[in-house]
This record gives sequence, structure tokens and C-alpha cells, in this order.
Amino acid sequence: MNLNIVLYQPEIPQNTGNIGRTCVLTNSMLHLIRPLGFTIDDKQLKRAGLDYWQKLKVIYYENFEDFFDKNKGSRIFLSTTKAEKLYSEVQYKQGDFIMFGRESSGVPQYIRDLLKDTMIRVPMVEESERSLNLSNTVSIVAYEALRQMGFPNMK
Repeated sequence: MNLNIVLYQPEIPQNTGNIGRTCVLTNSMLHLIRPLGFTIDDKQLKRAGLDYWQKLKVIYYENFEDFFDKNKGSRIFLSTTKAEKLYSEVQYKQGDFIMFGRESSGVPQYIRDLLKDTMIRVPMVEESERSLNLSNTVSIVAYEALRQMGFPNMK
């Protein structure tokens, strides 16, 4: 596995489907932290993931604590608009985890506190109250990490 993409309680099936497709095409693992805002057999999820969903390597967790306990000792970056450091200012390694929050509200403060030293952000205009689409943000950060690694096992 090149990367581990983590979605904390994703709400929009189309975003998760698109992210799943990106994971398949980058040899990355998808980690989904429940509760999800949709069911895995949701036709919108399958439509967005197209025929890639069955090729996806995905792990489900009951909650954040379950995820964190099972991945202790791993490097976990948190992509959040609340970060100071840009996503391009860190050095990624194969096997790193990059976590993304809910589309509507990100992650709770206790998770930001826990991961405060590894928070990263994608820059956006200052005047906006909105954020980039989740699947776009995942692609931006994932491809920077993969670029730094020399696009391992990719053509």
C-alpha cells in the first residue's frame, strides 16, 4: 500500500465513491470511520465508484477510538482548515495515514488536539467560508504525497 486514506464519518456517497476510485488507482487503502451518512450498497456510492468499488481495499471502524487503537504507532496526518502547516510542507512516507473529516463539520476538537502536531491544510482564498470538495482535497493531498515518494508502482 502506498497511502492510507482515512474518512471520518463521511456523509456524501458520491465523495466516498470518488475517493474509493482514487484509492484503487493509487494503490492506497481506504479507511472508513463510522457512522457513515449512507449505506455501502447505496447506488450513488457505487455509481461514483463505478466498477472500481469491488477492487477497493477498505477497512471499516466503529468509531475514532477503534481506528486509533488499531493503528497505534502510525503517522497520521489530519487535513483540516484549522491547520497552520500546508500539506506540501511535510515529508510523506509510504504507509502514512491521511485523515479527512466530515463534509459538514470536519472532526471534533478532541481529534484535532490529539493530532495537533500533524495537522495540514490545503490553501484557499481567505474570504471564503466554504471548503474545497472532499474528494478534490483527498486527490490534491494524496498526489502530493505520492509525488514525494516518486509515484511508487505507478505508470
